[in-house]
Amino acid sequence: MVDPRSTESCWAFSFFLLLSLFASTFQQPSSPPSSPAERAALLELRSSLGLRSRDWPRKVDPCVFWNGIKCENGRVVEINISGFRRTRLGRQNPQFSVQGLANLTLLTTFNASNFLLPGPIPDWFGDRLPALRVLDLRSCSVIGSIPFSIGNLTNLTSLYLARNNLTGILPTSLGQLSRLSVLDLSQNSLTGSIPSSFTNLKNLSLLDMSSNSLLGSIPLGIGTLSGLQVLNLSSNNLSSLIPAQLGDLASLVDLDLSFNSLSGPLPLDLRGLRSLRRMVLGNNFLNGSLPNNLFPTPTRLEFVVLRHNSFSGGLPRILWSAPGLRFLDGSSNNFTGQLPNSSANANATVAVLDISENLFYGGLTPVLRRFSSVDLSGNYFEGGVPDYTPTNASLESNCFQNLRNQRTVSECESFYAERGLRYEPPSSAQPPIAETPKKSNRRRVIILAAVLGGAGLILLLAMLLALVLFCVRKRGNTTQRGVGVGPVPTSSSPPPGVSINYSSVGDAFTYQQLLQATGDFNDSNLIKNGHSGDLFRGVLESGIPVVIKKIDLRAIKKETHLVELDFFSKVSHTRFVPFLGHCLEKENEKFLVYKYLPNGDLSSSLYKKTNTEDGLQSLDWITRLKIALGAAESLSYLHHECNPPLVHRDVQASSILLDDKFEVRLGSLSEVCIQEGDTHQSKITRLLRLPQSSEQGSSGTPTAVCAYDVYCFGKVLLELVTGKLGISASSDAQVKESLDQTLPYISIYDKELVTKIVDPSLIVDEDLLEEVWAMAVVARSCLNPKPSRRPLMRYILKALENPLKVVREENSGSARLRTTSSRGSWNAALFGSWRSSSDVTVIPATPSTKVEGGSGLKHSGTTGSQGSGQNGAGDHSSSYRRHSREIFPEPSSVQDVERPDQD
Repeated sequence: MVDPRSTESCWAFSFFLLLSLFASTFQQPSSPPSSPAERAALLELRSSLGLRSRDWPRKVDPCVFWNGIKCENGRVVEINISGFRRTRLGRQNPQFSVQGLANLTLLTTFNASNFLLPGPIPDWFGDRLPALRVLDLRSCSVIGSIPFSIGNLTNLTSLYLARNNLTGILPTSLGQLSRLSVLDLSQNSLTGSIPSSFTNLKNLSLLDMSSNSLLGSIPLGIGTLSGLQVLNLSSNNLSSLIPAQLGDLASLVDLDLSFNSLSGPLPLDLRGLRSLRRMVLGNNFLNGSLPNNLFPTPTRLEFVVLRHNSFSGGLPRILWSAPGLRFLDGSSNNFTGQLPNSSANANATVAVLDISENLFYGGLTPVLRRFSSVDLSGNYFEGGVPDYTPTNASLESNCFQNLRNQRTVSECESFYAERGLRYEPPSSAQPPIAETPKKSNRRRVIILAAVLGGAGLILLLAMLLALVLFCVRKRGNTTQRGVGVGPVPTSSSPPPGVSINYSSVGDAFTYQQLLQATGDFNDSNLIKNGHSGDLFRGVLESGIPVVIKKIDLRAIKKETHLVELDFFSKVSHTRFVPFLGHCLEKENEKFLVYKYLPNGDLSSSLYKKTNTEDGLQSLDWITRLKIALGAAESLSYLHHECNPPLVHRDVQASSILLDDKFEVRLGSLSEVCIQEGDTHQSKITRLLRLPQSSEQGSSGTPTAVCAYDVYCFGKVLLELVTGKLGISASSDAQVKESLDQTLPYISIYDKELVTKIVDPSLIVDEDLLEEVWAMAVVARSCLNPKPSRRPLMRYILKALENPLKVVREENSGSARLRTTSSRGSWNAALFGSWRSSSDVTVIPATPSTKVEGGSGLKHSGTTGSQGSGQNGAGDHSSSYRRHSREIFPEPSSVQDVERPDQD
């Protein structure tokens, strides 16, 4: 008889064997466990970088289970933390802390791109990693200079340091990296000249040092880098000539030297660039003619940009016939001559030609058939426009017959006569008939009488209206507080009769180009539905990422695109969204094209969704203060540097756009208009103001006074301090509720109160808390219900540039705001509103209360939120403030300070 227990044991043992066999079939390939020393080094790295347990779990073998770790024989050879996110604790004080790497002596690859490493590269970095072949630190927020020891990484083949905040000069030791194939130092703040030792990098295939501040000339020995395929030195301050040795780079495919200060003619030796497909030399000081044998025959050129130089003569014939040419931009030069009479490559459909603002002349030829988009404006072409000219061609400012916006007949005749050429003016051109002196004088008298009569009638009506409103105000509720908004503009469009020179406002894109860039405006590329148009992301054929605003004139009555075009035609400042061009060829739809900014706007960047258990990642305080400064700088430019002053009228978090370094580029410019009237209104003007309860006029349109922008900016500052999204975009009722809950905790005498409203995700020390406190104080001053008591943007900018001076007294340890009754000082202009609020009251100066430089101040003692610093209305000793001019110099004119209303 068989024992049932032994049978059960047998079955259990068999099942266990089968399960083990099944598991061994599907388990990962066997790998030696990591060595104890290297495991300890990885754990140290995990701790110092604040990596999450989901990426690097602590209790398992790193060589088998950790993401981004590759081992060979139990030794770590690759680490890839690209795009990883830190833990909440790791985000509190992120640093470039990678000491653990020093013990990984066989490490060949370290990729931390798009991982936050705010700090300098350690000096030991190049001495302790002898096997390193790939170092990728792109977009890591690295600061400081490139350590000299990097040159000791002699096995390095790829060095990526792009899109950081690196400063200082390039170390000559980089020339020791003889095996280097890729060197990308672009988009930093590096200075100095390019070391001549770079010519030792014989294996280099890509050299990108664009968007820095490099000086000097291109090294003469650069032609020895025979394997170089990509050379990008654009957007620096390089000067001198383009060296002839550049023509020795037979493998070069992509050359970009644009936006420098290069001068002189192009060397004839460039014909040695047999592989060149993309050549960008725009925005320099290059000159001279381009010989027909400048480029090799046959040429592989596809993309050529020569714009904004001083080239003369004709374009080389080979450029017109290059079979692969897709883009040719020779605009804004001194090119001259006639178009070649050729129809080669007539089947081309995507080629773009821009030779605007030159000295070309004669008739149009069939060579235009090969281009789908043509800009010939600003030349001296004559005759008719043949059928083979693209329908979207820009032909303004030429000498064509029967076309609008052409040069005058005398201007065209003079140009052709200077060159000994014959010019036949349009047969329909007739000189205007001159008026006789008698008719002209009579018309002037009639016009003058009409103007004077109309002005007298308007003045009479204004006086009557002033009298009526004065009576209404006297009889009205005297406790109602008006905001003094001033007149409300009826339209944001440019003034009638103002013409916009579209050719000077960015590039003219074709509708087909925009369709191609956005995938036919596919919904997957829709960013958001804006109030002035729908925003789509896209990529131009040249590879440039863009944002395209699609404006449907059937849904948006006013032509807001004209406002922006007018703005960009007159205003140029780095604090505004980079404008690339427009497309106006469709009747009911208009398109504006901007540069894509990777960090979106403040409303979407203040918190970003992550894959962490926390769910959201918050902007640190340093970045928030940087954003506030950038926005204040842009508004200060509009209010104080534009003449007449401009009002933005749409200041909110969604209007504050952020580039890859979180620099502000102010957008939403469709509401910009000239300030209505004078900010410092006279008593007669004030009589004409109707009491209103909001920051909008009676028509619901945002007010066109700078004080309105200041009020909206105050709401943005509150968002940065409190982290409460939506304050700047809320309705009046919602804003009032938010302010009622927030403003009582902002006091110029008590720092601790502000901690009750500070964004809980912010990690700030004592000094940073004072900066937060200062910004909150500035925000409260901006939000004064009386527009005339709000500070000017120039003073707001000064305060944000020196936040600690807002809340600290000079030469003392007390953290109190220095107020003064002197209307000439910057802080009086900034904080005059506090002296008329419930917590500070102006009292007449008496012999016992007079202080140096102004009248005495006292606390009312009625607001409980002012903290222990207040001793009641009867104790004045602690509430006086010494007048000082040490924070900022006095304004040049008392009129620069907005004075309080005389209630």
